[in-house]
Amino acid sequence: MRRLLQATIPVAVLLLPLAACSDNGETGASAEAGDYGQAEPAPLQDQDGEAYAFNEPTSPADDPESTFAVDVDTASYDYARRAIGEGSLPPADQVRPEEFVNYFDQGYAEPEGNGFAVSVDGAELPEWYDSGDATHIMRVGLQTRTVPDSERSDVNLTFVIDVSGSMSGERIQIVRDSLHTLVDRLRPTDSVAIVTYETDSEVLKGMTDVGDGEDLHAAIDDLSARGSTNMQAGLEDGYELAAEAFETGKDNRVILLSDGAANVGLTEHDAMLDRLEGHIADGITLLTVGVGDSYNQALLEQLADNGNGWAVYFATEKEAQRVFGDRLTSTLGVTARDAKIQVTFSADTVAEYRLIGFENRAIADEDFENDSVDGGEVGPGHSVTALYALSLTGEAGELAQVDVRWQDPETGEIDTASGEFEAGAFGESALPSLQVDMVAAAFAEVLRGSAAGFDCAAILPAAQSVAEDSDDPDVQELAELVAWASDLGA
Repeated sequence: MRRLLQATIPVAVLLLPLAACSDNGETGASAEAGDYGQAEPAPLQDQDGEAYAFNEPTSPADDPESTFAVDVDTASYDYARRAIGEGSLPPADQVRPEEFVNYFDQGYAEPEGNGFAVSVDGAELPEWYDSGDATHIMRVGLQTRTVPDSERSDVNLTFVIDVSGSMSGERIQIVRDSLHTLVDRLRPTDSVAIVTYETDSEVLKGMTDVGDGEDLHAAIDDLSARGSTNMQAGLEDGYELAAEAFETGKDNRVILLSDGAANVGLTEHDAMLDRLEGHIADGITLLTVGVGDSYNQALLEQLADNGNGWAVYFATEKEAQRVFGDRLTSTLGVTARDAKIQVTFSADTVAEYRLIGFENRAIADEDFENDSVDGGEVGPGHSVTALYALSLTGEAGELAQVDVRWQDPETGEIDTASGEFEAGAFGESALPSLQVDMVAAAFAEVLRGSAAGFDCAAILPAAQSVAEDSDDPDVQELAELVAWASDLGA
């Protein structure tokens, strides 16, 4: 186990246990370890920029419905991995439990066509996972169909690349490495345009076929950082190029690579999105790629959530390989648009429920069937997981009805799927991944400050247990990260 972490975490952090036990009482989580900081968390914001608080236990007698947009982002977990790996805890306001859970493979059954297969399972809540009066966990899982790379549609990609002064050094190199990885996986019939921005925006390459990729690799190698950060100009030029080259039957996507430090022109996500609204409505999707040890997660996440896309974070070429290499088809394609989930709990069987995470994806219950209200976009082979902590009444019968609603990207038609869960079904058909999900969610709750009465030391035995039972290196690394976070005081 320690050997695995030593292969993935910088050598400097391996000295942390010695620092934690030193005579001067310091933990080793110094400012020198990274520019992550432990300042008071910024106000939490939803996808419209409104402040929100952590979800609280809710009685179905008062509000039986829990409604939210799906989210396949993983940026929060990748950022936490980097922070802990460099000897600091991530800022609490940048931790999203749903994004921690999203990072891991779930093993859900797949549907035959576009859209989702719905899985619902559950188990007793472990004693170490103190969640007030809750005694059980219920998991709602959605899965889209995996599409082989040979079957994916051709793509029109517009790279919008931040080359401002804040992107110098490691950050611009991560961008270069990431784009080289992506270009190497594209087909000759795919097309790419390149826009860079600093004080002003510049179109380096109009939409052209990839061919053998040599011209693209050369343009990527020439990227250098300088100037201020006019993200607005870069996005406007990028979307204009993408709109001019838009082709029905292709996946048309803008890929923004940045640390999110906009400081020239419009700097707020809602103002930028207002200028891009027409292009987004026309079917151009967005992927935001965050880089750097102090990147603006809130801005990039809100752009992705409201720009019909999702957000990832790259600390090293390893994450780029995962997203642009191993999971390229999932990254570039779309199999469901504006997807929403509504879970309806029975007051007869459920005393209280609490959704763990998804606070900034909440939707008014009455807007579940309002197709003008934005949901989430999901690509092929993606899973979405929502965990609920439940306290039960002890009565038999149905606990919850799960409804999912989305737009088919090929036909434009609205489609639905559903599932249900009975009070007596806990543990009967729960997949092994549920144990991993509980560890990941609990880890996030500790890091963001929503854990009721436990810390990483309490989670660690369960984390080590699931790691020992798994041959997945991501699960093994999770246990290592919990251990290091405990060393850092979480």
